[in-house]
Amino acid sequence: MNLTEWARAQGIAPRTAYRWFREGTLPVPAERVGPRTILVNIDANTSPSVIGGVGLYARVSSPDQKDDLERQTARLSAWAAKAGHKVVRTESEIASGMNGARTQARRLLADPTVTTVVVEHKDRLGRINVELVQAALSATGRRLVVLDDGEVDDDLVRDMVEVLTSFCARLYGRRSAKHRAEKALEAAAGE
Repeated sequence: MNLTEWARAQGIAPRTAYRWFREGTLPVPAERVGPRTILVNIDANTSPSVIGGVGLYARVSSPDQKDDLERQTARLSAWAAKAGHKVVRTESEIASGMNGARTQARRLLADPTVTTVVVEHKDRLGRINVELVQAALSATGRRLVVLDDGEVDDDLVRDMVEVLTSFCARLYGRRSAKHRAEKALEAAAGE
């Protein structure tokens, strides 16, 4: 298969795939067969888990939490080192969890060398619909690992928190939406 076709099938820009080929970091075997032709050798035995590694992702909502971002990144790195995982990418950013256009998160999820995405808490990857990201990752042979899964196990409660978070984000602003949603649930439970 041509490198350009392979890149488009993987959701990667062809220029990125060519750069990876030049740098020797292309996650699949490829060879140059002409001055402008590179063929990718797609073998049935090549799986992403064999050629990939771990991608670490940390996020905070506001610039005044920059120290928290550094500590979060350090905890993720320490976990990966202790577990003996090969870290191929580390991304951290200051952005709202409700924002779907986060550059660092997109870059991490688009990297084919990242076969396991690791976050400290599920809401660091996104405030709602993280299960959709998880399903998309698993469909491509990748996975999401949440280190501190202190989430509520009851589906109905989790869904209510997500809905309230969404409504509060629109009403009060995105920064404190989850906190206000939790307070609303506490108030409702107290009545």
